[in-house]
Amino acid sequence: MTSVSMRRVDEVPDKELLARHAEGDPHAFAELVHRHRDRMWAVALRTLGDPEEAADALQDACLSAFRAAGRFRGDAAVTTWLHRIVVNACLDRIRRKSVRPATPMGDDATFDAVAPKMPDPTDAHGVSLDVRTALLQLPFEQRAALILVDMMGYSVDDAANVLEVPPGTIKSRCARGRARLAPLLVHHRNRRDPRNVGGVEGGGMPK
Repeated sequence: MTSVSMRRVDEVPDKELLARHAEGDPHAFAELVHRHRDRMWAVALRTLGDPEEAADALQDACLSAFRAAGRFRGDAAVTTWLHRIVVNACLDRIRRKSVRPATPMGDDATFDAVAPKMPDPTDAHGVSLDVRTALLQLPFEQRAALILVDMMGYSVDDAANVLEVPPGTIKSRCARGRARLAPLLVHHRNRRDPRNVGGVEGGGMPK
């Protein structure tokens, strides 16, 4: 088997990297994570709203993906598969946190090792803290749908694949989430378009 390190990485598609990892290539998974880490981090951070929790969720997700590579069926994009694992890791942490006392946030040093070097795009706007706080008041299902569609730039169909629900469910969750966010962000209405969470924080199309 030819190692990924012996080929130009931009010549190796995501699905081949995942397959090579499952076959034992020692370089494939590291390249896959390097390729998608920033967006995985953005999903985790925006979903949980706490950098320390997001770092832990991302670490959990990477470990889960590392172990589950051999079960990847190939019926979805690897990006979709990875983001689904991240969302599930976030949900697991939310469930665990709901049954134990909250702990204070640590400092940045605790998650430097897993956080990407580039800053989270939400930090570019002064309203980011308000949006994060408002998002955390939504039910997890609505929050996840809004993050994927309005902040990460996913289509409704792609978000449905990530969350493994029908497209109509994504539309409903987004509509309800936006309705609940509107009064929480009313003071920003004159500055940015309130119809889309991505209009407040910035988004970006999935790679």
